[in-house]
Amino acid sequence: MSDDDRRDSFRAPIELKVEYKRLNTFFADYTKNISRGGTFIKTSRPLSIGTEFLFKLFVPNLEEPLSIHGEVQWVVTEEDAAGQGGEAEAGMGIRFVYRE
Repeated sequence: MSDDDRRDSFRAPIELKVEYKRLNTFFADYTKNISRGGTFIKTSRPLSIGTEFLFKLFVPNLEEPLSIHGEVQWVVTEEDAAGQGGEAEAGMGIRFVYRE
């Protein structure tokens, strides 16, 4: 499935730092693109599909990072990325979860 097949909204290419915690270990990775509905986080250590987590998004010119809830919708493993001849990057597609 191509990125275009999974996408509901236009995604702007951008690279922003993200931080999140998994099993008491903190990770710092980078976004590849972002839209109103979600983002793609480049990582060789993706979380499992369906995992909800809180991550911090570091945006230039903001004093504090944004804290965002997300849910892993799909994963590209390093093996998947290698099998696509460099056309894909390892990581995870995240849907933003809006809470009241």
